[in-house]
Amino acid sequence: MADLDYEGFWKETLVHLQNDLGEEVFSGWFSDIKYLRAQIDEQSGKTSIVIGVPSPFHRDKVNSLYQSNINSKLSELSGIDLSLEMDVIGKQAKKSASSSQSSDKNDTSSASSAEKTQKVKEKRGKHPQMRDDYTFDRYVIGENNKYAANAALAICKNPGKICNPFLIYGGVGLGKTHLMQSIGNSIHDNSDSRVICITSENFLNEYIEGIGQNKMNVFRNKYRQADVLLIDDIQFLTDKPGVQDELFHTFNALLDAKKQLVFTCDRPIEDLKKFEERLISRFGLGIKADLQPPRYEERCAILKSVAQAHGVSFPDEVIDLMGKNIASNVRDLISALNNLIKYAELMGEKITLEAAQKHLKNIFNAPRQANLSMDNIIRVSSEYFGLTPNDLKGKKRSQNIVFARQLAMYIGREMTDNSMTEIGQDFGGRDHTTVIHSIDKIKGKLITDPTLESTIENLKRAIKEYGAKH
Repeated sequence: MADLDYEGFWKETLVHLQNDLGEEVFSGWFSDIKYLRAQIDEQSGKTSIVIGVPSPFHRDKVNSLYQSNINSKLSELSGIDLSLEMDVIGKQAKKSASSSQSSDKNDTSSASSAEKTQKVKEKRGKHPQMRDDYTFDRYVIGENNKYAANAALAICKNPGKICNPFLIYGGVGLGKTHLMQSIGNSIHDNSDSRVICITSENFLNEYIEGIGQNKMNVFRNKYRQADVLLIDDIQFLTDKPGVQDELFHTFNALLDAKKQLVFTCDRPIEDLKKFEERLISRFGLGIKADLQPPRYEERCAILKSVAQAHGVSFPDEVIDLMGKNIASNVRDLISALNNLIKYAELMGEKITLEAAQKHLKNIFNAPRQANLSMDNIIRVSSEYFGLTPNDLKGKKRSQNIVFARQLAMYIGREMTDNSMTEIGQDFGGRDHTTVIHSIDKIKGKLITDPTLESTIENLKRAIKEYGAKH
């Protein structure tokens, strides 16, 4: 192979990446990357730039998230077909790593870093409040969660310094808890930071216990001395002003001390009713990331990743079948996969397309497998009637909007497991009695208008088709 000096093209590419990604995301992925060399493969004639990355995980994530964009930018800047290759060399590698002496130092540095990390893990052990399988290695990154994952990885590099506070929100089963605990596990395994992970329900219970036993000082010391505080499902604290007040002061104490705060919620923080405005405003100081249901390609990637973690192999046609028919959320995907694995183990059979079709038939036919989020129902319903989602969520009372809104609420109740209260929240924070009234109105019209049933079926079909594509 012939050696070339293309470092200038690499540096220019980094400038473009920094502009495109922003400083926080860019520093999280590219600050530890080193230019090593450029080379031409004499057999293929392919020209490539070789960079050093700190770990196999880092290499795989840069490859999946950015390599295509980097290759295009390198070729554009250089005027030739220039591509990127990555060597794992550890964080302390120098640009002269192509020499044997430097390579030896890099190997030593990488081994030393790995040994140090392993010693920390062995010393601290598993975190008692977090699942040890909720890690970044098992978190599949796609277009639906790339922003949230990038922010989470950046936090692990500099806890409390950037993306603080960090709020992850989205529907049921989309991986909010997995991503939050991945942050916690990463920091716990690689430092001596004090990480607390708790559900909002348990946070509330401890608060009540602290009041009842006159031990609020113990409660406050516990949470305000944390280096990283992770609280799951904060929507549970709605309409509980006492614990919200305590959370507000804990929030301020940790933020002032530059400690990391991470929360999950099932909706945007602004949509929470009876939640203190001053607490909501604090979330505006940091990063808020919306998790959406995975698309088909991402669903297939998740299935392959989980199957690999279980040490089993599925034919591509089975992955394709499940990816197309289970579109609701990540939790349902993994549940169906585990179901199929157990079936094969118990029956002593190989996983075939026919076996998957037969055993998962009921799951495929479940209404929620068409990615039936209320957002999708509102989006499709509003388009069907020539309106906008804001029309259905807003306060307009014209006859056509009211009818479309009532019909969408009716369909939401028919096609999802959402409660009346949850549906009302999705329609601009309306009370559950409004939802009940709307459903009763549609039921009454079904008796007097024979064409309405056909309209409803057409809408349901359109909603399912939309969900299957997204």
